[in-house]
Amino acid sequence: MDYTQLLRRSVTSALAGAAFLTSTAAFAGEVTIWCWDPNFNVAIMKDAAALYTAKHPETTFNIVDFAKTDVEQKLQTGLASGMTDSLPDIVLIEDYGAQKYLQSFPGSFAALTDKIDYSGFAKYKVDVMTLEGETYGVPFDSGVTGLYYRKDYLEQAGYKASDMENLTWDRFIEIGKDVKAKTGHEMMALDANDGGLVRIMMQSGGQWYFNEDGSLNITGNAALKAALETQARIVNEGVAKPTSGWNDGINALTSGDIASVLMGVWITGTVKSQADQAGKWALTAIPKLNIEGATAASNLGGSSWYVLEASAEKDEAIDFLNEIYAKDLDFYQKILTERGAVGSLLAARTGEAYKKPDDFFGGQTVWQNFADWLVQVPPVNYGIFTNELDTAVTANFPALVKGAPIDDVLKAIEDQAAGQIQ
Repeated sequence: MDYTQLLRRSVTSALAGAAFLTSTAAFAGEVTIWCWDPNFNVAIMKDAAALYTAKHPETTFNIVDFAKTDVEQKLQTGLASGMTDSLPDIVLIEDYGAQKYLQSFPGSFAALTDKIDYSGFAKYKVDVMTLEGETYGVPFDSGVTGLYYRKDYLEQAGYKASDMENLTWDRFIEIGKDVKAKTGHEMMALDANDGGLVRIMMQSGGQWYFNEDGSLNITGNAALKAALETQARIVNEGVAKPTSGWNDGINALTSGDIASVLMGVWITGTVKSQADQAGKWALTAIPKLNIEGATAASNLGGSSWYVLEASAEKDEAIDFLNEIYAKDLDFYQKILTERGAVGSLLAARTGEAYKKPDDFFGGQTVWQNFADWLVQVPPVNYGIFTNELDTAVTANFPALVKGAPIDDVLKAIEDQAAGQIQ
């Protein structure tokens, strides 16, 4: 080997070594993550971090537990002020608020379109984080909905499990009136100041408060119209126990006051929290609206992870989310078993944890049911003003209950919303 060849080999080796050191250094930082709920999101993120550091010991994580409102306020303040040094590398954002952040603060979140295989996730979750052809964030937990019901109460009223399959809302109300008459238990709890049930029904009909272009979709929204009319019937026909606030509704559930609860999958742990009710509960799909294209699947809640564009550890944060949340099927089995978290990575649905019968629900494979419904949830445009529309809906709903024409109520909702979102 002559001197020139020796020099060339030495330079090549040095460059390769430098590249290796650079690569290692790029993945040797501390990834800061903001999220809420120590028993769910925070605990699951700690599990994910432990899995990643087992393979990448040079990476450390700082997982900060804030209240949800604090996460939102701090994120909003940091983005609005441009003080990105105060922001984390990864932040949890509720799906209903995703478009508000993406549209209000363009360029603030890392586009992951070419970094993540989004074809592996439930479409409705991906649509939530997509704007102008770019997709941001990594889908996390689903809020896929189900109807949990007390078998013992239904049996006392003369109904079998088969009677609770393929329900329409008309049939649900009919059964609810019968259950109340024969057992004294209302079919469900309802806080008229909460827009959750209307949102569930509306999305099951494939529509939302907004059109695809972001314009208001109120007076011509068949799913919203049917949802409001149905909820008014539930109130007026005595099917629901009136509640006020989250804790009051949960107490109605756990105390045994009501015969069913229609909620996102994340309520499963609360349903199972009363050991003396084991074997008394069952699960079925939600009722369908009586409109064209209505489904028996919907969503309530759910959040996803977003990487800040200005993050000093952006590449490392993306690699972490991609390796664990976009690929690790065993991770999803773990968080389902230990935390009751149904993720939105479709391949995870084939795992053994999803197929396991649940004795609390009389041996039903409840997780498999939710996994099956997950792919049926209609994708909709949550827009950037869901909370404002909820306010308009709940403010005008009492007029409908008192007999105001539905078209007048829809017009009032639209007028109020238009004033709020200008």
